[in-house]
Amino acid sequence: MLEFLVQLQGSIRSAFSGNIEAFAANHDWLALLAVLPLGIVFGAAHALTPGHGKSVLAAYAVGSDLSRLKVMLTAVALAVTHISMAVLLAVVTNTIVTRTIVGAGQAPALELISRVLLVGVGLWLVLRALLGRPHTHGEGVMAGIAAGLVPCPLTLFLMFFATSQGVPEAGLTFAVAMVLGVGIVLTGVAVASVWARQHVVRLLEGRGMALPMVIRVVDVLAGVALLVLAAGQILP
Repeated sequence: MLEFLVQLQGSIRSAFSGNIEAFAANHDWLALLAVLPLGIVFGAAHALTPGHGKSVLAAYAVGSDLSRLKVMLTAVALAVTHISMAVLLAVVTNTIVTRTIVGAGQAPALELISRVLLVGVGLWLVLRALLGRPHTHGEGVMAGIAAGLVPCPLTLFLMFFATSQGVPEAGLTFAVAMVLGVGIVLTGVAVASVWARQHVVRLLEGRGMALPMVIRVVDVLAGVALLVLAAGQILP
């Protein structure tokens, strides 16, 4: 499955490169817009490969006790931040990024900030569960932004290539399509995680545990999982 996704991304990336070159020559917006559905597929395939905050999102969704809608907003915030950070780096601060497919997306300062913020979110989930504190308004969106600070490497490639062709607007257009694809996958992960949380809570409650205690246990376990995921990417 992973090999198929990698091959699919390679094929779509090559097609995008050709379309960007064609757009640079004729500025035909209709031809460019016609291939945007392929950009959505590209984003979805990319999000299905390892990484992209899926584990972090799942752990947060399980431990946050948010509604499906709010968890979906967290997923959207992650997707938008993940892609937009790549656009920002390519346009404004590309000197801190290696301009290769292998090295693209390596922005150490942003990666460290992202992981530290996620450690903070994990600690807050654990402490909130232990202290019985209520959910904070806007917390979900902030968690999504923190997880999405690591830029998308393929978006960086497309933005670099489009900029080199003198048509950064073409790269930006494809980036918007990729946001949709990534967002669809991450939203699915978020909704599935909420369902899993509800199922586990019902299962434990059915075995005689009091509901408040069940919720606290689930929250603590999810917070610890988020801590492990974030800390594991900080420590060598």
